[in-house]
Amino acid sequence: MKWIGLTGGIACGKSTVSRSLKERGVPVVDADEIAKEVVKAGSPGLKSVIQAFGEDFLEPDGSLNRRKLGQNVFGHPDHLHRLEAILHPLIREETRRRRRLLEDMKEPLAIYDVPLLFETRAQDQFDAIVVVTCTREQQKERLRRSKQWTEEEIDMRIASQIPLKFKEQEADFVLHNNRDEQHLLREIDRLAAWLESLKKEEA
Repeated sequence: MKWIGLTGGIACGKSTVSRSLKERGVPVVDADEIAKEVVKAGSPGLKSVIQAFGEDFLEPDGSLNRRKLGQNVFGHPDHLHRLEAILHPLIREETRRRRRLLEDMKEPLAIYDVPLLFETRAQDQFDAIVVVTCTREQQKERLRRSKQWTEEEIDMRIASQIPLKFKEQEADFVLHNNRDEQHLLREIDRLAAWLESLKKEEA
């Protein structure tokens, strides 16, 4: 089975691309979904996070206050590394489990939707890498619309990721989400056709 990494920058539209691929029947494993699952209320992962950072990061219902934790770790590399040391092994284990299931189902190709593919130096784990990109100003504008973040939070989140130009240079396929919705749909069509060609290689 070909294992394809799907990544990009924050607010570049990767989730929209991922959702569209799912609707077309392409198997997608979502790292963000797994990251939330491994720290759900009552989980060993959440217990480890609270032991490391304190009970101030718990909501009244026992779930994790993700925004408060994000404010604590972004811009503070030592805090971020401590959090990643807890989460990344749990995410990798669950990802391997889901990948094995797809392999057992004889899927010819699957997508791993992972925001920090380059940041975690995971390039060698994939048969090919797709990068969704847009301009920095588009990232900031989309974050202003979708998140209740300050300008400082937005800048810190973007700055915490490897520059998009580097990701584009390293990608096997670059999808540009820098215009309107119709243009994005045409780009997704182009990506779907490329994935089909990879599936034929696997057959």
